[in-house]
Amino acid sequence: MLRYHLGWIDQQGQAQDTIVELAFQPTLALAVCDALSGGIDSALPAAAGVELVRNFTLVHADVQSARMESQDRPSVWWVWGPAQAINAGDGLHALGRTTIMRLAQREVPAERVLRSVQAMDRACLSLCEGQYMELDFQDRQLVTAEAYYDMIALRSGSLTGCSAELGALAVGAVDSAYEAFNEMGRLLGMAWQITRDVAEMWGRRGDGITSSNALNKKKSLPLIHAMETSPVAAKRELANIYIKRVLESSDLFRIIEILDDADSRKFAESKAQELTDRAMASLEKAGLTPEARNGLDGLAQWALEGPA
Repeated sequence: MLRYHLGWIDQQGQAQDTIVELAFQPTLALAVCDALSGGIDSALPAAAGVELVRNFTLVHADVQSARMESQDRPSVWWVWGPAQAINAGDGLHALGRTTIMRLAQREVPAERVLRSVQAMDRACLSLCEGQYMELDFQDRQLVTAEAYYDMIALRSGSLTGCSAELGALAVGAVDSAYEAFNEMGRLLGMAWQITRDVAEMWGRRGDGITSSNALNKKKSLPLIHAMETSPVAAKRELANIYIKRVLESSDLFRIIEILDDADSRKFAESKAQELTDRAMASLEKAGLTPEARNGLDGLAQWALEGPA
């Protein structure tokens, strides 16, 4: 099940000739390591651990939101059932922790290895709290923008912040630098999440027809902005749509119209840009040269790009 979810084999256990794209979160660890040392080797166990933990969250999120497909193939829970999917997710989490411990094989001192595992454990606890908040929001009519920012800081920012910190721990730095990289990663993770919220809400054609919107009532930033700033009649219409048990295509089209009238997409994209700017400003405490920041600047741009 783990190999299947990672795209290595098919449902029958046959090897898959599949290109697995590098994810944003583990790339942060490699980019920070490269910025500090001019190479990525030291941080490879940390990045691999982050990737395994990221997939743990994906498997469990598929169960929680009843997504039948994940990464263009049937979800683990859809093939093997929710109970086995929970086992698979737990297994990925355990693999992630033990993989981070392999930093010791890269001559990382035991103290920093332990600190790295502790950082991951704290991040996992935070992202689980964020996931709780996101699920709780689905049952609420009103969610404030500030509550949403708190949620994505936990759900998305905790893992990206941890990843950036792990990249620094792999090569060693002063405590203030660890804190700066964690803050950078947390803010970039929030920007990354908002960018994907926009992509999920509008869809590839800009019409709101996405599987995410059809299957759940996720309270994303564009929707929250419209609920906070639209005229009373539009707010009431949105509330009436979201009180339905199942959303229809006509509902999704109307939601997009209301959000467009409120300039909610522009607002969300501007917020993502603001968070990215703050993330890069936080690096001033890390003492990096402009040349060393090049790779991190590229990641900041990645956070603002929607999925292909």
